[in-house]
Amino acid sequence: MGIKTDTIAVYPVTEFSANNKSFWFSSLEKLLENHPFLEHPHKQSFYMLLFVERADSYAIVDDKSIRLDEPKVICIKPNSVFSININRAAKGFIICFTEDFFSLRYNNNVLFQFAFLKKEAESYVRFSDKQIEKWNTILHLMQEEITTKQSGVEKLLRSYLNILLYDLDRKFYRHTSAKKVDSKEEKIIQFEKLLEESFAHQKAPSYYATKLHVTTNYLNKLCNGIRGVTSGELIRMRVAMEAQRLLHYTSRSVAEIANELGFESPSYFATFFKKNTGTTPESFRKNNI
Repeated sequence: MGIKTDTIAVYPVTEFSANNKSFWFSSLEKLLENHPFLEHPHKQSFYMLLFVERADSYAIVDDKSIRLDEPKVICIKPNSVFSININRAAKGFIICFTEDFFSLRYNNNVLFQFAFLKKEAESYVRFSDKQIEKWNTILHLMQEEITTKQSGVEKLLRSYLNILLYDLDRKFYRHTSAKKVDSKEEKIIQFEKLLEESFAHQKAPSYYATKLHVTTNYLNKLCNGIRGVTSGELIRMRVAMEAQRLLHYTSRSVAEIANELGFESPSYFATFFKKNTGTTPESFRKNNI
């Protein structure tokens, strides 16, 4: 993994190009040569789709290693810890986009209708020759739009992206029927977005319930019904995940991590960590070098 740094770097889309704040598209050829930061564990504030047709490489998404020895599409969600080792002659494409880019045309939160973009979903799907041909057709049309820079290019790019996302949803969940997001799941989506923004310093379910204009009991009922756990458990799971990432990917001390995650003391953090992961912070770090 290399030398650990003090923090996990978080990169926006502008890391690829200063002129592109919400969308970036390129072939995989010389990817690391042009963007070496991708080789090191980091977080991204955007969604990334890696369409790999041919490569000799691997990617790591939240400690899960994915071999790129056969055609597949990998989806990296915002705030996942990601790195990639890929040869300079790899064949395929990379698409990076923010939620705002997509929602400029489509309704707010529409990305959450795609099951594979949810945190708990698998990170990749394998492709057949027929699927490769289909994606290459659309991706080359996207590449042509970007190259020619005609009027309405962003609208067309969103349309092509929408086609790819729907196609991916079918590949990930081909045996399940599409389900429209109802008002209850919409509320859970809002809760999870708030949680992502505030989990380090707001760990009380009542805080989120107030923000969502519901009672704590109702929020718990929604979480139990849709996610199978209470709102408090979802909060603890998110904090524990971040603690594991910081212990694994950074050189920060346990005390520094405890402070960053809003714990009153390192001992309180250690108690929380062991209760939620089954081991101490020190043991986790030792066993995940």
